[in-house]
Amino acid sequence: MADPYVTLGVARSASEKDIKSAYRKLAKELHPDRNKDNPKASERFSEVTRAYDLLSDPAKRAQFDRGEIDADGNPANPFAGGGFGGGGFNGGFGGGGGGFRPEDLRGMGGADGVDISDLFEGLFGGGGAPRGAQGGPFGQGARGGFGGQRRPPPPRKGADVAYRLRVPFVDAARLADQRITLADGKTIDLKLPAGLEDGTQMRLKGKGEPGPGGAGDGIVTISVDQHAFFRRDGDNVRIDLPITLSEAVAGGKIKVPTVDGPVMLTIKPGTSGGTTMRLGGKGFTKKDRTRGDQLVTLEIALPADVAELAKRLDGWNDTANPRARFGV
Repeated sequence: MADPYVTLGVARSASEKDIKSAYRKLAKELHPDRNKDNPKASERFSEVTRAYDLLSDPAKRAQFDRGEIDADGNPANPFAGGGFGGGGFNGGFGGGGGGFRPEDLRGMGGADGVDISDLFEGLFGGGGAPRGAQGGPFGQGARGGFGGQRRPPPPRKGADVAYRLRVPFVDAARLADQRITLADGKTIDLKLPAGLEDGTQMRLKGKGEPGPGGAGDGIVTISVDQHAFFRRDGDNVRIDLPITLSEAVAGGKIKVPTVDGPVMLTIKPGTSGGTTMRLGGKGFTKKDRTRGDQLVTLEIALPADVAELAKRLDGWNDTANPRARFGV
C-alpha cells in the first residue's frame, strides 16, 4: 500500500481531527453505493480505509513514523539494508556499512573463550543466540526480543465487477430467470430473488476479476423497467381499466390483463367509475415467497360519438347528486 499520509492527502504532522476529516471526505466520494458503475472507486475506497485504520491508531501511527512497520502494518525488516544497520552491530564491531562479519569478533577473544551468549541474551531477551522452531538461528517461529515471525497477509482477491441488469416489469413481478453476459463473455441464467425491488443488488461469487487470492465477485444492480399500463404499489400491481357505459350499467364479465396473463373479472350491474377491485396473488413476490395483489380501478369510457347516447337519454334526467358528500 502507498504511504497512508499520501493516500489520505494529509501532512505527516496532521492532527487526529485532520485525518478523520480527510477520511470522511474521501469515503463519502468513493463509497461503493455512490460508484456502482466504477469498480476502481471500490479499490480506492479500500485503500483509503486501510490508510485511515493505520493512522487513526496512535500506537500504529507512531510505529509507522519511526519506521518500525510498513504501510500495511507489517513489521519492517530488521535486516534490511545489509547487516544490522548503522546503529546496531556495525557501530560496535568495526563500524562501516559492511554489516556483521565473523572477523569482527577477533580482538574481543572470540576464539579465546569469550562467551558471546551474554551478548545475544541482551539483544534477544533469551539465553544464548535465538533459535527457531527448526533449531537454526533466526529460524521461523523465533522468540525473544524480535518476537515471533508474523504470518504474511493473505493474497488479495481480484477486484469486484459491477453489472447493471434491466428487468422487464412483468418478469420482475413473476421472478422470471434473466440471462446476463459477464465480463469474460460467458452468459448465465440469473435467478431473481424474492422481494425484488428496483435497485436490488445481487452478488455473484467468483465472477469478478482474477487475482492471486482468487477471483473477485460480480455485483449486479437490478433496474426494473416501467410498464405501459401496470404500475407498482408496494408489493401490489395497479391498473386503471376502462369499461363501457353498457358494462357499467348492466354488469357482466370482462377480460383483465395481469402479469400472469389475462383473467376474467365479474362486475356488478350499476358499477360506478373509480371502483377498485382486487385480484389476489397477481402482484410482486414478497420475501416470504407469497405474492401481492392486483388492484383494478374501473373507469367508465363514453363512446367517441355520443349523439346516439344523447338520443336515448332525451327526456331523461338523473336527479341524484353524486357530489353531496363534498358539501356542494
